[in-house]
Amino acid sequence: MQRLAEIKEFDNIELLARQVVEGFLIGLHKSPFHGFSVEFAEHRLYNPGESTKNIDWKVFGRTDKMFVKRYEEETNLRCQIVIDASSAMYFPKDEKGKGNKMKFSVCCAAALVNLLKKQRDAAGLSVFTNHLIINTPAKGTQQHTERLFADLEKLIAQPFVNETTNAGECLHLIADTAHVRSLVIVFSDMFDDLTPEGKDKLFSALQHLKFNKHEVILFHVVDKKLEEDFAFENRPYQFIDMETGEKIKVHTAEVREFYTTQMDTFKQELKLKCAQYKVQFVEADINETFGQVLLPFLLKRNKM
Repeated sequence: MQRLAEIKEFDNIELLARQVVEGFLIGLHKSPFHGFSVEFAEHRLYNPGESTKNIDWKVFGRTDKMFVKRYEEETNLRCQIVIDASSAMYFPKDEKGKGNKMKFSVCCAAALVNLLKKQRDAAGLSVFTNHLIINTPAKGTQQHTERLFADLEKLIAQPFVNETTNAGECLHLIADTAHVRSLVIVFSDMFDDLTPEGKDKLFSALQHLKFNKHEVILFHVVDKKLEEDFAFENRPYQFIDMETGEKIKVHTAEVREFYTTQMDTFKQELKLKCAQYKVQFVEADINETFGQVLLPFLLKRNKM
């Protein structure tokens, strides 16, 4: 399955999304999930007792399962894709074309839009920094899908500089504006205000999403090697806060243990709160394949 580092061009997100999804589905058929299918967007399982006139016997012949053809008026899933576009999401600086958290999130989001389209589901897009920049409701039309791809391309072409995060407030707004009982998918490093008050606000927003009857997947997007393991060489570095521009000089060996402990504590707290509120927490390391995002989505989609 494809990785971010293998992608060189980002000027056609729609084409890229198609390639990522096709590569993923080919890999899926070779994996333990080979029986899992995304082919039945226009079908639903037959319910015993209903009329047999709409059963698709060709599908029955292939699968030995009874599927009924869907009608246009049957409601499909509405999915609201949410991307944190604060400046920290553009880490690491993409100087050697290896990609960053934003490129990873955009590729995943575009692939999800492609999958949703295949399923005849509706996709919406919300983008936030310290305020809500885009909040497009979920629709399934071709024109709407093209607009989503255009908005995703802009996130890469026009990076946000010195933009801080207010995930808590923005997720509260999304909880209230997303269509009732949507699947809300969040791509964020969740590095917001990490004071006790700031974390309470963030966790309250996650709780609000669930309270409003949404199913929620939080993809915790990080560069695991650098941001969690702090795998820098043992020498002095100048670190620059990408959101505020603040600079600090430290020797990595002197702060590594403290930093990794703090990072692990925050991550465990976040995972615990997600479990408490029944939010699906998924680690998304930008150095791994896109399958770590697409497979949890499909498994969740199959249950809804």
